[in-house]
Amino acid sequence: MSKGTIGVTSDNIFPVIKKFLYSDHEIFLRELISNAVDATAKLKTLSSVGEVKGDLGDTRVRVFINKEKKTLTVSDHGVGMTAEEVDRYINQIAFSGAEEFLARYKDKAEAIIGHFGLGFYSAFMVSKKVEIFSQSYQEDAKAVHWSCEGDPEYTMEDTIKAERGTDIVLHIDDEFSQYLEDATIEGLLKKYCKFLPVEIAFGKKKEWKDGKEVELDEENIINDINPAWTRKPADLTDEDYDKFYHELYPMQMDEPLFHIHLNVDYPFNLTGILYFPKIKSNLDVHRNKIQLYCNQVYVTDEVENIVPEYLTLLHGVIDSPDIPLNVSRSYLQSDNNVKKISGYITKKVADKLAELYKADKEEFAKKWDDIKMFIQFGMLTDEKFYEKAKEFALYKSIDGKYATFEEYKAQVKEAQTDKDGNLVLLYTNDPDAHYTYIERAKAKGYDVLLMDGELDVHVMSQAEQKAMMAGEEGEKLRFVRIDSDTIENLIKKEETAKDELSDEQREGLRKAFEGLLPTDADKLKYNVVCEPAAADALPVFLTQNEFMRRMKEMSAHQQGMSFYGQMPDSYNLVVNTAHPAIQALIDKTEGQEERMKQLIDIALLASGLLKGEALAKFVNRSVELL
Repeated sequence: MSKGTIGVTSDNIFPVIKKFLYSDHEIFLRELISNAVDATAKLKTLSSVGEVKGDLGDTRVRVFINKEKKTLTVSDHGVGMTAEEVDRYINQIAFSGAEEFLARYKDKAEAIIGHFGLGFYSAFMVSKKVEIFSQSYQEDAKAVHWSCEGDPEYTMEDTIKAERGTDIVLHIDDEFSQYLEDATIEGLLKKYCKFLPVEIAFGKKKEWKDGKEVELDEENIINDINPAWTRKPADLTDEDYDKFYHELYPMQMDEPLFHIHLNVDYPFNLTGILYFPKIKSNLDVHRNKIQLYCNQVYVTDEVENIVPEYLTLLHGVIDSPDIPLNVSRSYLQSDNNVKKISGYITKKVADKLAELYKADKEEFAKKWDDIKMFIQFGMLTDEKFYEKAKEFALYKSIDGKYATFEEYKAQVKEAQTDKDGNLVLLYTNDPDAHYTYIERAKAKGYDVLLMDGELDVHVMSQAEQKAMMAGEEGEKLRFVRIDSDTIENLIKKEETAKDELSDEQREGLRKAFEGLLPTDADKLKYNVVCEPAAADALPVFLTQNEFMRRMKEMSAHQQGMSFYGQMPDSYNLVVNTAHPAIQALIDKTEGQEERMKQLIDIALLASGLLKGEALAKFVNRSVELL
C-alpha cells in the first residue's frame, strides 16, 4: 500500500469543489457516467487500431445502489487504469486523460466525450468517501484500489479485480441520502444520459402483472445510443422525426409543424434537430426547450448564449464538442466558435422558412398563425434575420387573406393613399369590437389588417421606421387602428367639410357633452371634439389617439416604457356636427340632457366601454324612450 497527497496547488481543493466549482450537485452522476463512457469509447478505438486483441465482450456501463452500505457505484468495462495512470489522472488534478487520448487518436476518437478535466472530483460533492477499483486492459497490469475521504490524503494499493474496467464507489454522505433512492438516480440518468453512445444499465425492467409491479430478468437500459440527430437525414422518415420529438418532450401533445436537421463539420462541428412548435402567445412559456449536448452528453436547456434569443422559442437538440464549457458544463462562455454556430443556425432556420414559403405559399400561409410570433420576434431582434424574413413574413387581412408586406402594399396602394401621398394601412386587433368602423372602411373600398398578436404593435413600428429611414427612396406609410378617427380623417382624400355652427354653439355643445361624461378619470380620460363627419356616421363616437395607445401597448412588453403603461386610457368623444341628431339637439332644449346621455352611451357601447350600472341605466332609458 502507498499513501500520498493529491497534487493540487491549493492546500485543500475539496471545499472549493463542494461549494464553488460545480453549480449543481446532481451533475456528479453525469460526470462519472461520462468518464465511464469515455473509457469504453477508448477501448473501442484501441480495438479498431489493433491495440486491443480479441472480442471486447460486455461494454455496458452499469449503475448500482446498495442502501445497506449507503453506496452508489458506477461500473464500466472500458480501458481501466494502471497504478501509474491513477497517479497521473487522479492524484494530479490538473491532467485530463481524455484530452491526451484525443491528441493521440484525433482521427479515430469521435466518440470521446472528455476534455472536462475535473469531472471525477464532482463525486466528493455528495460523498464522504470515494473508492476506485480498476483493472487495465494492458496485459500483466495489476488491478489498483484507490481511496480518499474528501481531503488531500489518499491510499492506493494493489488489489484483485476479475474483469477489465473501473468501478467508482461513492459512500454517500448522510446529507445527500436522496442519491440512494432508485427514482432519484433513474431520473438523473434519464435527464443527463438519455442519448449517450454506450448502453447505460440501471436495475431491471419492470412491468405490471396481476395488479402489482414485478421485476423482470432483463436489464433496464436507460438510453438510446443512436438518437435521430446522429443519423443521416436520408435514413429518417417524417415519422422518425415526430417520434424523436415526443421522445424529447413526452408531455407535449401537439405535433411539431416542421423540422430542420443540422449537420456541419467545418469550420466547427455541429449536429442537431430543431423543431417549430405551434406558438400562439406568451413568449416565456415556450422558451428553454432546446437541449444542448456535447457528444451526446446532456449539458443544459438554457441556450441563450448559444443561439439568438428568438431561436429559444424553438424545440429540439443541438450537439457540439466545439462549444466551450466551464468545469461544471453548466455555463457557456462566449467565443468565436459560439458566434459562428449561432450565425449558422440562424441562416439554416431562415433558409428553411424561405424554402417552405417558395415551395408552397398556400400551405405556408396555413401555418403562419402558429409561427408568426417566432418570425416576428426574430425580425425585431436580429437584423440579418430580418433581411431574409421580410421575403416570407406575412400580413393577414380580416377576410383571411395573406400577403407579404410588399405584396400587400401593392394591393392597397391605389385606394389607401391619402391626398398627401401617405399610404395608410388600416388595422384592427378586435374585429368584433371594431365592427362598425370596419364596415365603414369596407364601404369605401378599403382593406383592414388583423393585427392581434403580442408583437404586432412592435412590427408595425419597425415597418414605419424602416420606411422613414429609406428617405426619398422609400415611401411614406403609417399604420392606424381603424377606431383612431373617422375613416374620412384616417385617409383624407379631400379637405374636410366645415360645419355651419358658430363658435359659440360649438363650445356650448362641447361643454354640455363634457358635463355628462363618466368621471373615472384615473382609468379613462375623455376629450370632447365637435366636428363634422359623414352624415351617415354615428352622431357620437369614440376614437383613440394612435400614438398614445400604441405606446401603452408597447409598454407591456418593453422595459423603460412603464410611464406610458401607468397613464389612463385616453379617448376622443367625437360629436358629429353633420348628423341630424346633433342638429336637433341644438334646435331643441326639451329632453336635451336625456338624449345626450343616450348618445354618449351609444358611443361607449359601440367601443365596449359601457358596463355595469351605466349599462343598466342605458337599457332602462332606451325602453323609456321607446
